[in-house]
Amino acid sequence: MTTSPFEAARDIYRKIAGNISKIMRGQAGPTRQLLAALASGGHVLLEDFPGTGKTTLAKALARSIDARFKRLQFTPDLLPSDILGVSIFSQRDQQFHFHEGPVFTHILLADEINRASPRTQSALLEAMGEQQVSVEGERRNLPELFFVIATQNPVEFRGTYPLPEAQMDRFAMQFTLGYVPPEEETAILTAQQHDHPLDQLQPCATLADVLALKRAVEDVRISEELKRYAVDIAAATRAASGVQLGASPRASIALMKTAQALALFDGFDFVAPEQIQALAVPVIAHRLVLEPQARFSGLNARGVVEEILKQLKVPA
Repeated sequence: MTTSPFEAARDIYRKIAGNISKIMRGQAGPTRQLLAALASGGHVLLEDFPGTGKTTLAKALARSIDARFKRLQFTPDLLPSDILGVSIFSQRDQQFHFHEGPVFTHILLADEINRASPRTQSALLEAMGEQQVSVEGERRNLPELFFVIATQNPVEFRGTYPLPEAQMDRFAMQFTLGYVPPEEETAILTAQQHDHPLDQLQPCATLADVLALKRAVEDVRISEELKRYAVDIAAATRAASGVQLGASPRASIALMKTAQALALFDGFDFVAPEQIQALAVPVIAHRLVLEPQARFSGLNARGVVEEILKQLKVPA
C-alpha cells in the first residue's frame, strides 16, 4: 500500500514536532506555529522575556533537521558585512574572493535581533523577502530552504532598537513562548541537572524531507471563499479604529499559506475556517501600527485582530 504525499508529509511533521518536544516541555502550541511557518516558507519572530526558551526552541528545530544551521548574535557593533559576507583580497592570485556570511545557510537563528542598529537589521530584509542578497553589486541566491528564526526581547528593555515596519512585515509570524506550568518547569530542572538534553538530540528529518513537506503544503486546497475571508481579515485592520498602519497584502498571503500548513498538520487536505482563525493573531498582529492615543488608552494589536474575528462573518 503506497503512502500519499499528504500522509508522508504529515509523518515528517510528527517526527520533527516529537523530537522538539523532547527538549521544549509544555510548548506544543508554539512548536506547531513554528513548523507551520517553516512548512509554508515564512520566517518567525519570537518575542519574549529572557530565559523563556526562544534560543533553545530554534536550536531544537535546527538539530531535528539534517541541514545547515548558523547562529548570529546581534550586537550594537554588528555590521551588515558580518551577516552577508565580504570579499577579501588574496595575495596568492591577486584577486578578490567572496567569503559567505552566516546568511548562506538553511536555518538562521538571528538572536536578539533588536540589539543591532537599524542599518544592520535591514541587511536581512532582502534575504528574507526575496531569498537572495546583493553584495558589492552582485546578486547571490540563497538555498531553497532558507528559514530565519529571529528572537527579540521586549522593546522596553534597555539597549534595544525596535524593528521598523518593513522588517516586521517580512516575518510570517510573531508569537511568544510564555512561562510553562510549575510541573513542567520542575521537569526542565530535572532534565538539565547534569547536562543539556540538546546535546543528545539527533536529526529525525533530512533536508529533502522538509522540502517535500513544503511541496505538500502548497497542494493543500483552499476555497475562494476562505481566500476572501483571509483578505477581509487583513483589510479590516486598515479601517479599524486606532490603527495607523494596517496589514499588507503580504499578511493575507502569509495567513493563507500558514493555514494550509496547519490544515495538513491537522490531517486535512483542505483548509477550514478554524485554521485561519487560529493563525490570524500571530500572522497579523505584529504588522499593525497603532495610533499613540489608542496605545495610551490600552488598545493593543492582538485585541484589534481578535475583535475583527468576532465581527466578520465566517464562510460556511
